[in-house]
Amino acid sequence: MRLDKFLANQGFGSRKDAKKFIKDKRIKINGVFAKKPEDNINPLVDEISIDDDVIEYKENYYFMLNKPKGYICATEDNFQNTVLELIPEYNYLKLFPVGRLDKDTTGLLLITTDGDFAHKLISPKRHVDKVYIATLDKDVDMKIKNEFESGIILDDELTLPAKIEQLESNVCKVTLHQGKYHQVKRMFEYFGYKVIELHREKFAFLTLGDLQEGEYRELTDEEVNHLKML
Repeated sequence: MRLDKFLANQGFGSRKDAKKFIKDKRIKINGVFAKKPEDNINPLVDEISIDDDVIEYKENYYFMLNKPKGYICATEDNFQNTVLELIPEYNYLKLFPVGRLDKDTTGLLLITTDGDFAHKLISPKRHVDKVYIATLDKDVDMKIKNEFESGIILDDELTLPAKIEQLESNVCKVTLHQGKYHQVKRMFEYFGYKVIELHREKFAFLTLGDLQEGEYRELTDEEVNHLKML
């Protein structure tokens, strides 16, 4: 990897800034002052420092966000706010959401730079639990439980079995193993109910904990490794 690209990817300004840092003798490669922005380095082996502070290299980043309403799960949009705007400190990274939550849906959303990680987690073959709290426009008749758990037809295809638990007369907890377009809302619509509030409270073993709406945190190495083993 080029030295200037490495510095930019790790959040140390632009490639133009990197050139100035090198010129000002602020950057060292394995204890020796760097000479050119195009110097090739191996970030897994070489020690890169700025002002004698070693730069910790991360190949990928993993975040948990408590998504508020009003943000879409996209990397960019000319007309609507995206979830990446809630992580401005890392706007130099090529982040993207793991799956999607609707604009008016709140709750736990993973955001990463790791494409393989994201693809595996949203694959129905992995059977990763995604738990939602759905508030409906009227009281629920739990006769729908059997059909939820055996699957219903959406997009000419039978959904995977979903768990449903009634929390209040018009509030249900739903656990999915897949993520079809507007799936929770459409499953309830199939039975004549309208979802008026939807919140994802859990993804696999992860919960939001103390994260307030709009807040995020980086996943721990232990959490990332656990997710990769699912």
